[in-house]
Order: sequence, then structure tokens, then C-alpha cells
Amino acid sequence: MAKIIKEKQDLSYLQWSHVRSSSGTAGTFLKATSSLDGEKKYYKLSNFDPVKGVIGHECINEIIVDRLLDLFEIEHLSYELINAEIEIEGKNYNTYLCASTDFKKSGESKIALDDYYRTNAEPSESHYDFCKRMGWQKYIDTMIAIDFIILNRDRHGANIEVLRNARSRTLRIAPLFDHGVSLLYSCYTEKDALSFDVLADKPCNNFIGSYSCTENLSLLDVNNKPLNVKLKKNDKSRIFEGLNDILSDIYIEKIWEMIYERYKIYEKL
Repeated sequence: MAKIIKEKQDLSYLQWSHVRSSSGTAGTFLKATSSLDGEKKYYKLSNFDPVKGVIGHECINEIIVDRLLDLFEIEHLSYELINAEIEIEGKNYNTYLCASTDFKKSGESKIALDDYYRTNAEPSESHYDFCKRMGWQKYIDTMIAIDFIILNRDRHGANIEVLRNARSRTLRIAPLFDHGVSLLYSCYTEKDALSFDVLADKPCNNFIGSYSCTENLSLLDVNNKPLNVKLKKNDKSRIFEGLNDILSDIYIEKIWEMIYERYKIYEKL
């Protein structure tokens, strides 16, 4: 289960780089790296505003989805949620951030799926059919199901990666990663959360299929659905364990409603 470190950590030494949001949200996503004892770690913040500070909760979403993927027994990048003191442009902030390690194995290099498609696809081959031909249909179908359940708005072609090892001539698709721009990420207040329609079909930046996560369900074979584990009501406690003093009850209840109600739609396919 994704780990939460609630004791405040001094990470003020991290150097943050600005990555402009691709989802049309106000603010900026910031990332940093560190290398300690030979281990490289990757850090990212929730949506950041230079005046207001950290205004989003994308990092908490990563932990929630991390645990959901654990329940479904789906390979994915694992995250830690860390209570940290950080410094950005001379100002100190206390916030929760995400940390992860590299999913590449020794000797592997990575390339975004959209770039790999451009150089390897056959004429007029759809993104989905290309992935089928490469032997990645199970992975892509699983991704489509999960992205519908969490309403992932940012599954662009660089949020799916291909890992290559030229020496051993191996090729594999990377574990699922980057689920911050999902769930209630656009709800900055409890009022926003309460009024959010959890079944709404929002425009999503999908590389596979259409911009509708609901429409993309039609790509799945209803006789061979990808999720092999059933989600149960009592899984809620495992998914949100330790988050009660980080995320309000209103957000927790609404996020769970979203996950479970959308899962039931998937199950009825």
C-alpha cells in the first residue's frame, strides 16, 4: 500500500523546475529530483500558484489511484506521499508532495508512445490498433478501464512510455503512471466537490481513442474485460487509510462515490 510520511521532512534543498500544465488548469506543476545513496528519486508537487502557493491536491490523487491499482493487481509506478518543507524562489512552503523511484531497468531507455507510434506505425493505423499489433492490448484495455473509473483527464502520448534495451533487444511498455489530473483535481473548494457530477463525461486529453473516457469503453471486448479483481464497498477503508487528516471527509466521500459509481458502470458493460 502506498506509504504516507506525516512527520515533516526538510526537502528545502530540492531544486524545482516548472512544467506547464497540459490540461488547461491555472498554475504550474513543479518537479524535482535527488540522488541519495545511489538511489534517484523523483518528486512532484500538486498544482502551484506563485501567489497562493500549492492550490491543488494532485499528489493525494496519486496515492489514492496507487492504492486502487494495488487492489486491482495492476502493475504501476508506486508513490510515497510526504509532508515536506520546501523552498521555491526564496519562499518556504509546507505541503504534501509525491516521491517515486525510476521504473526503468538497467540499460533501458524510454520513449513516449506518441513518438514511438510516429516512427513505427503502419499507414492509417490507429493508435489503438498499433498497440494491439505490438502486443499491448491487455495493457491498453486496462488503462482505458482505469482512466474511465478515475476520469483521468491527461493520458496524452507522453504519459504512456515504451522502454527499450538495445543491448538485450527487449521492448516493453512502462507500468501505468501519472494519475494526478483525475478524480476531483479541478475542485479547489468543498463547495466545488459537493456540486461535482461524478458521472459527467469531461473532455480528456487521451492519446488512445477519443477525448471521451466514456466513449473509449466501446473499444473494450465485453466478453473479455481487463479488470480481473472486483472492487468492493469495504475497499474504501484501504484506499483512504491515513488520509483522513490530509483530505476532508467531503472530498473523501465524493471521491469514493466517483470511483465506485463509475466502476459499477464499467461492470455493467
